[in-house]
Amino acid sequence: MPAIGPYTLHAIETGRFGLDGGAMFGIVPKPLWSERIEPDAQNRIPLAMRCLLLVGDGRVILVDTGIGDTFAGTKYQDLFAVDHSEASLMDSLAARGVGPGDVTDVILTHLHFDHAGGSTRRTDDGPVVAFPHATYHVQRRHWDWARGPNPKEAQSFQAASFAPIEAAGQLRLVEGETTLLPHVEVSLVHGHTEAQQIVTVRDSNTTLVYVADLLPTTHHLPPAWTMAYDVRPLQTMDEKKEFLEQAADAEWKLFFEHDPEVAAADVERTDRGIQVVNERSLDAL
Repeated sequence: MPAIGPYTLHAIETGRFGLDGGAMFGIVPKPLWSERIEPDAQNRIPLAMRCLLLVGDGRVILVDTGIGDTFAGTKYQDLFAVDHSEASLMDSLAARGVGPGDVTDVILTHLHFDHAGGSTRRTDDGPVVAFPHATYHVQRRHWDWARGPNPKEAQSFQAASFAPIEAAGQLRLVEGETTLLPHVEVSLVHGHTEAQQIVTVRDSNTTLVYVADLLPTTHHLPPAWTMAYDVRPLQTMDEKKEFLEQAADAEWKLFFEHDPEVAAADVERTDRGIQVVNERSLDAL
């Protein structure tokens, strides 16, 4: 297993879902994006919900939690083509010897249902936290944003997936960019949603960045390939450009949450701009 600092790193596949390809690629014409990711009959493209697990130094740290059972038994399960037949959050954690009670920290990049849904679980008495001993780290600005969502994002925030965290006294509100835990830093971007935190794991040899919805797939590097879901698409374009220049110059490794095929990759400057290279699994980091 790859390691950074005191942590061994694991890619945690939590299942698949589908979102409208047109929405995922904004103004890019379908003949272009569909050459890269083929849509289904309802124009949805397949997307991973890939989380990152860090184990070591007395901690078990989970970055994002997938969709969980947020939409189980509802029309939205079919609408978003939620598929746990091959993988689920708890099964993938168990395969690595991790139970819900072992997780010490959950870092949520943001509270959209496909990133935070697995933070809680359903019971007959209502939703409860999925990881009873964990501290959940969320940006304060984003927490406030999610509790009073704008109309564009209202359906992306499901209060049942994050309200129980505060009720259980397990919420840590993070104030801006910081070193969150040893070897784990967070920086902020605001184009996709207010105060999305990008998680970086680094030591003197390697820097791995969990890019979340700044770069949902390896196909989203070009400036115009920006999601219609972004609340500030022009800002996303600027944030991607700055981030990719830094990543290419510093030789950062990128970890992709939603790409259906690629977990990790590098980027480099080419005559066609900054491109993804060395696509691989996290184990091959």
